[in-house]
Amino acid sequence: MNNTTQSPTSTVLIHSLIFLFPFLLLITNFGVGLCSFAFLVTAIVYRRQGWPELVRHLTDIRWVLVAFAAVLLLAVLQGLAFGAFRLRDIEKPVRMLAAVSVTLTVLACRPSRKALWWGLIAGAAAGCAFIAYQRWGLGVDRPGGLINAITFGDIMLCIGLMCLAASLDFAGRTAVWPALGAVAGLAGSVATGSRGGWIALGLAALLLLREGQLLRGRWRKALALLALALIVSTYFIPQTGVRARLDQGISDVEQYYAGGSSYTSIGIRLELWRSALQLIERHPLAGASIPAVRAELEQLVAARRAPPFVLEYEHFHNDILQVLVYGGVFGLLAYGALLAAPFLFFRRQLQRHAGARAPALAGMLLVLCYFSFGLTEVIFWSMLSNIFYALMLFLLVGLCLHAQEAAR
Repeated sequence: MNNTTQSPTSTVLIHSLIFLFPFLLLITNFGVGLCSFAFLVTAIVYRRQGWPELVRHLTDIRWVLVAFAAVLLLAVLQGLAFGAFRLRDIEKPVRMLAAVSVTLTVLACRPSRKALWWGLIAGAAAGCAFIAYQRWGLGVDRPGGLINAITFGDIMLCIGLMCLAASLDFAGRTAVWPALGAVAGLAGSVATGSRGGWIALGLAALLLLREGQLLRGRWRKALALLALALIVSTYFIPQTGVRARLDQGISDVEQYYAGGSSYTSIGIRLELWRSALQLIERHPLAGASIPAVRAELEQLVAARRAPPFVLEYEHFHNDILQVLVYGGVFGLLAYGALLAAPFLFFRRQLQRHAGARAPALAGMLLVLCYFSFGLTEVIFWSMLSNIFYALMLFLLVGLCLHAQEAAR
């Protein structure tokens, strides 16, 4: 294990960077890009200390790295195969794979993970205040901060759930802080009116119930009951819009299957999914290029096998269908690995290393959230959501590996 001590200035800088990453995420346009670049520069500066540590842990993280590398390789091969290779098409997978620099930085500098937990708490509070001001201060019906309502709401919920995992590192009454972060994340998600996160909430609840030690202590139990009460109360408070959104969703489904207009929030998704399935049948193995998919979609519309409004949308509102349309079976395997490999890594950490329980549980919740969000949305569409996933994942990976070293 590297025993090189860090200067006080370096310690402050690395902890500030880790704190600012989740704090700036949703309240600035530059937060993700700035922190991504800062982590890369820090990794270069500390490469002599961090590289040997990273190499020593390659066995632990090899499948995570393979998954991210596979996504990049597939993007390159598809660009070459379709005759339309562009550097901008591989920007996302390149930056996501480069996020391993965060793990190297953590292994080299060995920061306290409390910096991340406080960053998540502050980020949830700031995001909640921002979106609440838009919703009830400015009167915006579906506020989305600086991005869009769905992505903002999803990431807020993800941050809130990771705050719950952070409570494992807070003793006694101090557990109130991550609990407040969790409540802020949930409230911020509710304020956007986004419904896709509700699936993630259900799956996360099952995972957290399975990890019963999260509720040990009277403060955690009391705060868990408070959070549950908050969730239930949102349905009965008209100002939250939860009941209206739920009723609207039920009405959309009934109207669609009764043969009425499909131009509703859920009806549009159902038509996009039906169109995607028709396209997948034409090229199931390797997918098709963007121009080819567009041309085939126009053919479906011309043949009245899809409504004209499907041409108005940039993606199919489902990650699995999206990767099958453009990447085929190969794309689905790469997408599955991007979720499964990290989830299994964090699960092993949770089971084998008591000191890594908090970051490991946070990592499992991160992956679970992104899988759930992808069922009704293409969460890997925007650059912000892609880079947040990669940076946070490799940060939590680094904290888990550091916990291993500390145990030794």
